[in-house]
Amino acid sequence: MARHLAAVAKQAGVSEATVSRVLNGKASISDATREAVLTALDVIGYERPTQLRRGRARMVGLIVPELSNPIFPALAEVISGALAQRGFNSVLCTRTGSMSEAEYVDMLLERQVSGMVFAGGQYAEADARHEHYDKLRKLRLPLVLINAAAENLEFPRVSTDDAVAMEQAYGHLESLGHEKIGLILGPDDHVPSRRKLDAFEAVRGGSAGELVERAMFSLEGGQAAANRLITAGATGIVCASDPLALGAIRAARRRGLAVPDDVSVVGFDDSAFMNCTDPPLTTVRQPIEAIGRAAVALLTGAMEGTKIAPDELFYEPELVVRGSTARMRVPADA
Repeated sequence: MARHLAAVAKQAGVSEATVSRVLNGKASISDATREAVLTALDVIGYERPTQLRRGRARMVGLIVPELSNPIFPALAEVISGALAQRGFNSVLCTRTGSMSEAEYVDMLLERQVSGMVFAGGQYAEADARHEHYDKLRKLRLPLVLINAAAENLEFPRVSTDDAVAMEQAYGHLESLGHEKIGLILGPDDHVPSRRKLDAFEAVRGGSAGELVERAMFSLEGGQAAANRLITAGATGIVCASDPLALGAIRAARRRGLAVPDDVSVVGFDDSAFMNCTDPPLTTVRQPIEAIGRAAVALLTGAMEGTKIAPDELFYEPELVVRGSTARMRVPADA
Protein backbone atom coordinates (compact mmCIF):
# COMPACT_ATOMS: atom_id res chain seq x y z
CA MET A 1 0.00 0.00 0.00
CA ALA A 2 2.91 2.36 0.72
CA ARG A 3 4.03 2.05 -2.91
CA HIS A 4 0.51 2.91 -4.08
CA LEU A 5 0.38 5.95 -1.80
CA ALA A 6 3.66 7.21 -3.23
CA ALA A 7 2.43 6.82 -6.82
CA VAL A 8 -0.84 8.62 -6.11
CA ALA A 9 0.96 11.38 -4.18
CA LYS A 10 3.36 11.94 -7.07
CA GLN A 11 0.53 12.09 -9.64
CA ALA A 12 -1.53 14.49 -7.50
CA GLY A 13 1.40 16.65 -6.45
CA VAL A 14 0.72 16.24 -2.72
CA SER A 15 2.28 14.37 0.20
CA GLU A 16 1.61 10.73 1.01
CA ALA A 17 0.09 11.87 4.31
CA THR A 18 -2.42 14.00 2.39
CA VAL A 19 -3.34 11.05 0.18
CA SER A 20 -3.89 8.94 3.30
CA ARG A 21 -6.17 11.58 4.84
CA VAL A 22 -8.26 11.79 1.66
CA LEU A 23 -8.61 8.00 1.43
CA ASN A 24 -9.66 7.83 5.07
CA GLY A 25 -12.28 10.52 4.64
CA LYS A 26 -10.70 13.11 6.93
CA ALA A 27 -12.46 16.48 6.95
CA SER A 28 -9.38 18.70 7.09
CA ILE A 29 -8.78 18.55 3.30
CA SER A 30 -9.77 21.21 0.78
CA ASP A 31 -12.14 20.27 -2.03
CA ALA A 32 -9.45 21.00 -4.64
CA THR A 33 -6.91 18.73 -2.93
CA ARG A 34 -9.45 15.94 -2.47
CA GLU A 35 -10.41 16.17 -6.16
CA ALA A 36 -6.73 16.09 -7.20
CA VAL A 37 -6.12 12.91 -5.20
CA LEU A 38 -9.27 11.18 -6.48
CA THR A 39 -8.39 12.16 -10.04
CA ALA A 40 -4.90 10.74 -9.53
CA LEU A 41 -6.44 7.44 -8.42
CA ASP A 42 -8.57 7.34 -11.57
CA VAL A 43 -5.68 8.24 -13.87
CA ILE A 44 -3.34 5.61 -12.44
CA GLY A 45 -6.09 3.00 -12.42
CA TYR A 46 -6.45 2.29 -8.69
CA GLU A 47 -9.89 1.60 -7.33
CA ARG A 48 -11.34 4.26 -5.09
CA PRO A 49 -12.22 3.20 -1.56
CA THR A 50 -15.85 2.08 -1.35
CA GLN A 51 -16.99 5.25 0.42
CA LEU A 52 -15.43 7.38 -2.32
CA ARG A 53 -16.42 5.30 -5.29
CA ARG A 54 -18.87 6.63 -7.88
CA GLY A 55 -18.80 4.00 -10.59
CA ARG A 56 -15.50 4.92 -12.27
CA ALA A 57 -15.18 3.76 -15.89
CA ARG A 58 -12.39 3.80 -18.46
CA MET A 59 -13.64 6.94 -20.18
CA VAL A 60 -12.03 9.82 -22.06
CA GLY A 61 -13.74 13.13 -22.75
CA LEU A 62 -13.61 14.38 -26.36
CA ILE A 63 -14.66 18.03 -26.74
CA VAL A 64 -15.24 19.59 -30.18
CA PRO A 65 -16.90 22.90 -31.09
CA GLU A 66 -19.47 21.55 -33.55
CA LEU A 67 -20.48 18.65 -35.77
CA SER A 68 -21.77 20.67 -38.75
CA ASN A 69 -18.22 21.08 -40.08
CA PRO A 70 -17.42 17.56 -41.38
CA ILE A 71 -13.82 17.71 -40.18
CA PHE A 72 -14.86 17.36 -36.53
CA PRO A 73 -16.99 14.20 -36.89
CA ALA A 74 -14.13 12.70 -38.93
CA LEU A 75 -11.62 13.53 -36.21
CA ALA A 76 -13.97 12.24 -33.49
CA GLU A 77 -14.36 8.95 -35.36
CA VAL A 78 -10.59 8.45 -35.57
CA ILE A 79 -10.00 9.31 -31.91
CA SER A 80 -12.93 7.25 -30.63
CA GLY A 81 -11.80 4.25 -32.67
CA ALA A 82 -8.21 4.51 -31.45
CA LEU A 83 -9.40 4.82 -27.85
CA ALA A 84 -11.67 1.79 -28.22
CA GLN A 85 -8.72 -0.27 -29.45
CA ARG A 86 -7.01 0.57 -26.16
CA GLY A 87 -10.04 -0.29 -24.04
CA PHE A 88 -11.42 3.23 -23.44
CA ASN A 89 -14.87 4.66 -24.13
CA SER A 90 -15.13 8.23 -25.41
CA VAL A 91 -17.67 10.80 -24.23
CA LEU A 92 -18.32 13.24 -27.08
CA CYS A 93 -19.21 16.83 -26.13
CA THR A 94 -19.99 19.70 -28.51
CA ARG A 95 -20.25 23.42 -27.77
CA THR A 96 -23.33 23.87 -29.94
CA GLY A 97 -25.74 23.21 -27.07
CA SER A 98 -26.50 25.14 -23.93
CA MET A 99 -23.40 23.95 -22.06
CA SER A 100 -20.14 25.87 -22.16
CA GLU A 101 -16.75 24.24 -22.52
CA ALA A 102 -16.05 24.86 -18.82
CA GLU A 103 -19.36 23.20 -17.88
CA TYR A 104 -18.47 20.17 -20.00
CA VAL A 105 -15.15 19.95 -18.16
CA ASP A 106 -16.95 19.90 -14.81
CA MET A 107 -19.37 17.27 -16.08
CA LEU A 108 -16.55 15.07 -17.35
CA LEU A 109 -14.70 15.38 -14.05
CA GLU A 110 -17.87 14.32 -12.26
CA ARG A 111 -17.95 11.25 -14.50
CA GLN A 112 -14.35 10.56 -13.48
CA VAL A 113 -12.85 10.48 -16.96
CA SER A 114 -9.24 9.37 -17.14
CA GLY A 115 -8.25 12.07 -19.64
CA MET A 116 -9.51 14.59 -22.19
CA VAL A 117 -8.87 15.52 -25.83
CA PHE A 118 -9.85 18.96 -27.12
CA ALA A 119 -10.22 19.80 -30.82
CA GLY A 120 -10.99 23.34 -31.98
CA GLY A 121 -11.74 24.56 -28.46
CA GLN A 122 -11.30 27.78 -26.54
CA TYR A 123 -7.61 26.97 -26.16
CA ALA A 124 -7.24 28.14 -29.78
CA GLU A 125 -8.87 31.51 -28.98
CA ALA A 126 -6.30 33.84 -27.45
CA ASP A 127 -8.94 36.14 -25.93
CA ALA A 128 -11.22 33.41 -24.52
CA ARG A 129 -11.48 32.36 -20.87
CA HIS A 130 -9.01 29.60 -20.02
CA GLU A 131 -9.65 29.00 -16.31
CA HIS A 132 -10.95 25.46 -16.91
CA TYR A 133 -7.63 24.53 -18.53
CA ASP A 134 -5.81 25.85 -15.47
CA LYS A 135 -8.08 23.68 -13.34
CA LEU A 136 -7.18 20.60 -15.36
CA ARG A 137 -3.49 21.42 -15.10
CA LYS A 138 -3.72 21.65 -11.30
CA LEU A 139 -5.55 18.32 -11.21
CA ARG A 140 -2.83 16.84 -13.43
CA LEU A 141 -5.44 15.21 -15.59
CA PRO A 142 -3.91 13.91 -18.85
CA LEU A 143 -4.91 16.27 -21.64
CA VAL A 144 -4.04 16.65 -25.34
CA LEU A 145 -4.95 19.53 -27.65
CA ILE A 146 -5.45 19.28 -31.42
CA ASN A 147 -3.76 22.12 -33.36
CA ALA A 148 -2.38 25.45 -32.17
CA ALA A 149 -3.14 26.81 -28.70
CA ALA A 150 -2.71 30.12 -26.89
CA GLU A 151 0.86 30.60 -25.66
CA ASN A 152 0.02 30.32 -21.96
CA LEU A 153 -1.47 26.82 -22.34
CA GLU A 154 1.41 24.39 -22.13
CA PHE A 155 -0.18 21.03 -22.86
CA PRO A 156 0.85 18.37 -25.36
CA ARG A 157 -0.40 19.36 -28.82
CA VAL A 158 -0.72 17.55 -32.14
CA SER A 159 -0.99 19.93 -35.08
CA THR A 160 -1.16 20.28 -38.83
CA ASP A 161 1.79 22.39 -40.00
CA ASP A 162 0.10 25.65 -40.99
CA ALA A 163 3.30 27.02 -42.55
CA VAL A 164 3.53 24.10 -44.96
CA ALA A 165 -0.21 24.38 -45.71
CA MET A 166 0.13 28.01 -46.76
CA GLU A 167 3.25 27.30 -48.81
CA GLN A 168 1.35 24.60 -50.69
CA ALA A 169 -1.81 26.64 -51.28
CA TYR A 170 -0.09 29.91 -52.23
CA GLY A 171 2.53 28.15 -54.34
CA HIS A 172 -0.17 26.29 -56.25
CA LEU A 173 -2.07 29.46 -57.15
CA GLU A 174 1.14 31.31 -57.98
CA SER A 175 2.20 28.50 -60.34
CA LEU A 176 -1.12 28.97 -62.16
CA GLY A 177 -0.26 32.62 -62.86
CA HIS A 178 -2.33 34.27 -60.14
CA GLU A 179 -0.73 37.45 -58.81
CA LYS A 180 -3.50 38.86 -56.61
CA ILE A 181 -4.07 36.05 -54.13
CA GLY A 182 -6.41 36.68 -51.20
CA LEU A 183 -6.71 34.91 -47.85
CA ILE A 184 -9.81 34.22 -45.72
CA LEU A 185 -9.09 33.44 -42.07
CA GLY A 186 -11.00 32.93 -38.85
CA PRO A 187 -11.38 35.61 -36.13
CA ASP A 188 -8.42 37.77 -35.12
CA ASP A 189 -7.76 35.89 -31.85
CA HIS A 190 -7.84 32.46 -33.52
CA VAL A 191 -4.28 31.14 -33.07
CA PRO A 192 -4.21 28.75 -36.09
CA SER A 193 -5.40 31.65 -38.27
CA ARG A 194 -2.60 33.83 -36.92
CA ARG A 195 -0.12 31.14 -37.90
CA LYS A 196 -1.60 30.87 -41.36
CA LEU A 197 -1.37 34.64 -41.82
CA ASP A 198 2.29 34.70 -40.74
CA ALA A 199 3.10 31.89 -43.18
CA PHE A 200 1.06 33.46 -45.99
CA GLU A 201 2.89 36.78 -45.66
CA ALA A 202 6.24 35.02 -45.40
CA VAL A 203 5.73 33.10 -48.62
CA ARG A 204 4.48 36.15 -50.53
CA GLY A 205 7.33 38.28 -49.17
CA GLY A 206 5.40 40.99 -47.34
CA SER A 207 2.14 42.20 -45.83
CA ALA A 208 -1.01 41.01 -47.58
CA GLY A 209 -2.92 44.19 -46.62
CA GLU A 210 -6.34 44.42 -48.26
CA LEU A 211 -6.05 40.86 -49.52
CA VAL A 212 -6.70 39.38 -46.06
CA GLU A 213 -10.23 39.03 -44.70
CA ARG A 214 -11.50 37.49 -41.46
CA ALA A 215 -14.79 35.72 -40.95
CA MET A 216 -16.63 33.23 -38.79
CA PHE A 217 -15.98 29.64 -39.88
CA SER A 218 -19.12 29.21 -41.98
CA LEU A 219 -20.29 29.24 -45.57
CA GLU A 220 -21.94 32.62 -45.00
CA GLY A 221 -18.76 34.05 -43.51
CA GLY A 222 -16.75 32.83 -46.47
CA GLN A 223 -19.19 34.34 -48.92
CA ALA A 224 -19.07 37.80 -47.31
CA ALA A 225 -15.27 37.77 -47.03
CA ALA A 226 -14.80 36.55 -50.61
CA ASN A 227 -17.03 39.34 -51.91
CA ARG A 228 -14.63 41.85 -50.42
CA LEU A 229 -11.58 40.08 -51.83
CA ILE A 230 -13.05 39.86 -55.32
CA THR A 231 -13.87 43.58 -55.15
CA ALA A 232 -10.21 44.15 -54.22
CA GLY A 233 -9.17 42.32 -57.39
CA ALA A 234 -8.25 38.85 -56.09
CA THR A 235 -8.28 36.14 -58.76
CA GLY A 236 -7.16 33.41 -56.37
CA ILE A 237 -8.44 32.84 -52.82
CA VAL A 238 -6.99 30.65 -50.08
CA CYS A 239 -9.42 29.76 -47.28
CA ALA A 240 -8.73 28.52 -43.73
CA SER A 241 -11.51 25.88 -43.92
CA ASP A 242 -13.56 24.06 -46.51
CA PRO A 243 -16.88 25.74 -45.50
CA LEU A 244 -15.20 29.13 -46.02
CA ALA A 245 -14.08 27.95 -49.47
CA LEU A 246 -17.59 26.84 -50.41
CA GLY A 247 -18.81 30.28 -49.38
CA ALA A 248 -16.15 31.87 -51.60
CA ILE A 249 -17.35 29.81 -54.58
CA ARG A 250 -20.93 30.92 -53.94
CA ALA A 251 -19.81 34.56 -53.74
CA ALA A 252 -18.08 34.32 -57.11
CA ARG A 253 -21.08 32.72 -58.79
CA ARG A 254 -23.53 35.27 -57.43
CA ARG A 255 -21.38 37.97 -59.00
CA GLY A 256 -21.65 36.20 -62.37
CA LEU A 257 -18.09 34.83 -62.20
CA ALA A 258 -17.04 31.28 -62.96
CA VAL A 259 -14.93 29.05 -60.71
CA PRO A 260 -12.20 28.33 -61.68
CA ASP A 261 -12.20 30.31 -64.95
CA ASP A 262 -12.50 33.72 -63.29
CA VAL A 263 -11.65 32.94 -59.64
CA SER A 264 -9.67 30.02 -58.24
CA VAL A 265 -10.43 28.82 -54.71
CA VAL A 266 -8.41 26.62 -52.32
CA GLY A 267 -9.87 25.20 -49.09
CA PHE A 268 -8.35 23.66 -45.98
CA ASP A 269 -9.19 20.31 -44.29
CA ASP A 270 -10.36 18.09 -47.17
CA SER A 271 -13.45 17.21 -45.19
CA ALA A 272 -16.07 14.74 -46.41
CA PHE A 273 -17.57 15.16 -49.89
CA MET A 274 -15.23 17.96 -51.03
CA ASN A 275 -14.54 15.82 -54.10
CA CYS A 276 -18.28 15.86 -54.85
CA THR A 277 -18.85 19.62 -54.88
CA ASP A 278 -19.32 21.60 -58.10
CA PRO A 279 -16.54 22.09 -58.99
CA PRO A 280 -14.68 19.55 -56.81
CA LEU A 281 -12.71 21.57 -54.27
CA THR A 282 -8.96 21.96 -54.40
CA THR A 283 -7.94 21.88 -50.74
CA VAL A 284 -5.13 21.26 -48.28
CA ARG A 285 -5.77 17.93 -46.59
CA GLN A 286 -5.19 17.68 -42.85
CA PRO A 287 -3.68 14.29 -41.90
CA ILE A 288 -6.62 13.49 -39.61
CA GLU A 289 -5.82 9.80 -39.17
CA ALA A 290 -2.22 10.47 -38.11
CA ILE A 291 -3.17 13.40 -35.87
CA GLY A 292 -5.99 11.54 -34.11
CA ARG A 293 -3.90 8.44 -33.46
CA ALA A 294 -0.95 10.51 -32.22
CA ALA A 295 -3.23 12.37 -29.81
CA VAL A 296 -4.54 9.08 -28.41
CA ALA A 297 -1.01 7.66 -28.10
CA LEU A 298 0.11 10.72 -26.12
CA LEU A 299 -2.99 10.67 -23.93
CA THR A 300 -2.88 6.98 -23.08
CA GLY A 301 0.84 7.22 -22.44
CA ALA A 302 0.19 9.95 -19.88
CA MET A 303 -2.62 7.92 -18.33
CA GLU A 304 -0.23 5.00 -17.94
CA GLY A 305 2.25 7.17 -16.09
CA THR A 306 4.63 8.19 -18.89
CA LYS A 307 5.89 11.75 -18.51
CA ILE A 308 4.71 13.63 -21.61
CA ALA A 309 6.41 16.95 -22.39
CA PRO A 310 4.09 19.86 -23.28
CA ASP A 311 5.52 19.96 -26.80
CA GLU A 312 3.83 20.32 -30.17
CA LEU A 313 4.04 17.58 -32.80
CA PHE A 314 3.65 18.85 -36.37
CA TYR A 315 2.19 16.73 -39.16
CA GLU A 316 2.59 17.74 -42.80
CA PRO A 317 -0.57 18.39 -44.84
CA GLU A 318 -1.12 17.46 -48.48
CA LEU A 319 -2.37 19.66 -51.32
CA VAL A 320 -5.20 17.91 -53.18
CA VAL A 321 -5.72 19.53 -56.60
CA ARG A 322 -9.23 19.30 -58.01
CA GLY A 323 -11.47 21.45 -60.18
CA SER A 324 -11.79 24.74 -58.23
CA THR A 325 -8.38 26.02 -59.36
CA ALA A 326 -7.08 26.70 -62.88
CA ARG A 327 -4.54 28.78 -64.74
CA MET A 328 -5.36 32.47 -64.58
CA ARG A 329 -7.24 33.51 -67.69
CA VAL A 330 -5.52 36.27 -69.65
CA PRO A 331 -7.96 38.84 -71.09
CA ALA A 332 -8.32 38.61 -74.88
CA ASP A 333 -7.16 42.22 -75.38
CA ALA A 334 -4.06 41.78 -73.16
